[in-house]
Amino acid sequence: MKVLKQVLGIDVAQKELVVTLGRMVEDLSIELYAFKVFRNNEKGFLGLLEWVKKLTNDKIKVRFVMEATGVYHQKFAYFLDEKECEVCVVLPNKISNYMRTLENKTVTDKTCSEAIAQFGLERKLDLWHRPKSIYRNMQQLTRERDQIVFERAMVKNHLHAEQSEAEPNESSILRISTRIKFLSGQEKEIKKEIENWVNKDAVLKNEIENICTIPGIGELTAVIILAETNGFELIRSKRQLTSYAGLDVKEKQSGTSVKGKPRISKSGNRHLRKAMHLPALTVVRWDDNFRDLYARIVSKHGVKMKALIAVQRKLLEMVYTIFKNKCSYDKEYETKRMGQKNSVHAQTA
Repeated sequence: MKVLKQVLGIDVAQKELVVTLGRMVEDLSIELYAFKVFRNNEKGFLGLLEWVKKLTNDKIKVRFVMEATGVYHQKFAYFLDEKECEVCVVLPNKISNYMRTLENKTVTDKTCSEAIAQFGLERKLDLWHRPKSIYRNMQQLTRERDQIVFERAMVKNHLHAEQSEAEPNESSILRISTRIKFLSGQEKEIKKEIENWVNKDAVLKNEIENICTIPGIGELTAVIILAETNGFELIRSKRQLTSYAGLDVKEKQSGTSVKGKPRISKSGNRHLRKAMHLPALTVVRWDDNFRDLYARIVSKHGVKMKALIAVQRKLLEMVYTIFKNKCSYDKEYETKRMGQKNSVHAQTA
């Protein structure tokens, strides 16, 4: 039968690529017909391409579909892009949600690659394009800074403990203070480097300026959001964005006997979640819209953290909206929108 579509599903790990070849034929049936494991390095990449070439129809392009798994998928995606292959990079939550709909509930590297191949054959996916190098560089820098800040906090705690001793060791205190100073200097260098990268790109600088019109969002937070999402490259909706960040609500309920407490999934990008914490604390103090949202949820549920997470989610969604619409924040937007709605209802009444 005539082959309509060919897909290689790739489950990416740190050291290996677990792959499954699949095809769709003219009666729209799907066949998963080959499976193999390759090393996640250049030698493995070359071997994989040779294997795919032998087992596929050279008249129809093979689409390579993989999950966005941290940094481990990047080298292979870049390699395929250089070879002018069709590449699709899918958010992990999409694949995990899809796997729940399949009959096979066993989760192994092989079944994951089979599910990815089947997903690629069934769905119309956007092709992946190499992100701007500036986003990759900013991600590396912001994550390095985050690690330095974490390390400095630990060293400061050590200094406090040392100074609280009955008989503090002065030489130890001097060395610890020197380490704190060194780490602070490194953080300053990184922030300067980020600023230089932003100033080199006029479009990016304008986008960050627009995002920073949102109360509570500073330049560093805006940079982290854009770096961790590659400029929202794989994001198609607000719901997808909150899921990618792990700020979506997870609830387990069945009949009357099982009723789990709703909680955020935390299965997404922890760097995004962490970046939204302090801006949320700030914005509930200085912006009426967010303060009202916070107060409404606290009065309803009595849980301040739940309200704060709702504010984080709304802030992140607003960054996405501002970025996509290339506009600045309008504090009166909600009031104007409600006024327009009331006007339409009055005219139709």
